[in-house]
Amino acid sequence: MISLPSSKLKEILITAGIINAETFDLIEKEAVHKRQSAIDILLSRGLINKDYFLILIAQALGVERVNLGVVKIDEENLRLLPEDIARRRKVIVFGRETDGRFKVAMEDPTDLETADFLRLKLGASVKAYLATEDDLNRGFTLYEKKLTQDFKTVIEESIQQSLRSKARGDLEEAAEDLPIVAIVDNLMSYAISSRASDVHFEILDDAILVRYRIDGILHEVIRMPKEIHMAVVARLKLLSNLRLDEHTHPQDGRFRYRMGDNIIDVRVSIIPTFYGEKVEIRLLTGAQKPLSLRDLGILEENTRFIEEAINKSYGMVLVSGPTGSGKTTTLYSMMNLLNRPEVNIVSVEDPIEYDMRYVNQMQVNQQAGITFASGLRSILRQDPNIIMVGEIRDGETANIAVQAALTGHLVLSSLHTNDAPTAIPRLVDMGVPSFLVGAVLNNVLAQRLVRRIHIDCIESYVPEAGILNTIKEQLRLLGIDPQTIKLPKTFYRGRGCNACGHTGYLGRLGIFEILNITEEVRKIIISSDFSLSNLRKFTRSQGMITMFEDGLKKVERGITTIEEVLRVIRE
Repeated sequence: MISLPSSKLKEILITAGIINAETFDLIEKEAVHKRQSAIDILLSRGLINKDYFLILIAQALGVERVNLGVVKIDEENLRLLPEDIARRRKVIVFGRETDGRFKVAMEDPTDLETADFLRLKLGASVKAYLATEDDLNRGFTLYEKKLTQDFKTVIEESIQQSLRSKARGDLEEAAEDLPIVAIVDNLMSYAISSRASDVHFEILDDAILVRYRIDGILHEVIRMPKEIHMAVVARLKLLSNLRLDEHTHPQDGRFRYRMGDNIIDVRVSIIPTFYGEKVEIRLLTGAQKPLSLRDLGILEENTRFIEEAINKSYGMVLVSGPTGSGKTTTLYSMMNLLNRPEVNIVSVEDPIEYDMRYVNQMQVNQQAGITFASGLRSILRQDPNIIMVGEIRDGETANIAVQAALTGHLVLSSLHTNDAPTAIPRLVDMGVPSFLVGAVLNNVLAQRLVRRIHIDCIESYVPEAGILNTIKEQLRLLGIDPQTIKLPKTFYRGRGCNACGHTGYLGRLGIFEILNITEEVRKIIISSDFSLSNLRKFTRSQGMITMFEDGLKKVERGITTIEEVLRVIRE
């Protein structure tokens, strides 16, 4: 986001009537506390609309706003600037003016040093346009078209060199062998460029299969000769500080990988399988900023329930869903909203995925005796206001968390359940008395992640009768009368293009259901004849919508597809 002098930003916002001077001063103090920009704070709290804000900034700076999703990027001009420079300077050369000046999309058009650099590098004057980070990423994907071609060529060359190498006899030598180093390095770089969250090295009877998980879906990337398997695994073990001579027991490790200015935390899991060791790599971008509730995909009408729940001084807020449904990201967004100078936030996590300034984060370490339960006990002696427990996995952790919530602490945590109401009996099954569950819960949020339609290749269509019947059947399975739901008349999908890898999707967001714990709901929870069906029936009568209904709203608005919503709901 553009960096503006505080006085200028304050003037723009006050003149537009968005904020008053007193509120801005408070936001600025919070920004200094968190080492974030005031703009980030304003956006995360929903105090300003991003698109409207960009229009105001462009007007104040006397520059034009460019949307690279609409404007065609001239690839010949784009490649006049090498990708590493474009990424480092956060610029895209997307065309030329009639007077010969280069059109340059910049995140910060006030960066005169970069403008002068580009003028010398390109040999002509430039005209700066205001662009967002998303705009620039659209331009960077065009660089990646060539990267894809180069990647496979480089990998093939490295494989051939490795097969000719004599270093494969000794595992330590093999791990240091330059072709093997190049193979692993290129696979890692390409995974990060492809926005992969996971990399799988799977050994088959005749090859190594490498797959990337992108936007929640696994994609085969390349197959490599089986002969280099042990050397590739040895390289990953060496980076992760694991035993090279251990092949029959699972091992877990981690390392940090640098790509340009970005440092990626890498978790490595190795298990023995029938044909050899399988490696799974999780890529964690530790510098990622927590998203606002709206950026997560929580609709405007639901954000107030969460904001009310997390702004209470005590009680428990739970986020539920299966592994990989984005629960941790949601918890971080809540912590970011609560992270103020006057509160002490302490967390116990496994792993620590984002580094948050002024949040005291404890890493689970089984070997050192730090579990969620023992870590939580220690946290209670640290005078916390807010406690975040990465996951409630057992009765001991559940009971300690409930006691903490009862004694004046706000507790945020996650739970593995399929929907929000099921969190109630899950806690009871863990040994927490129902009257305590009813007493401490403020809110339960259940979620899944769906892929976003790629906005640059979106198209509308009229659904067939078969799709509408499938939707109605899914509603019946959820106990909802289809006649009470207004189904979308127009659906949307992505045609597929180079920028989205011809999938029609780019990025993900959540679909949610929010169980707001009112006094009436508490009475149902603690009643002797409690049943899930009664709870669901009552909460629906109070206006709670299911994840599927939330997904339908996002289908109607052209954010995701009905196929995505049905896929994640049925998983």
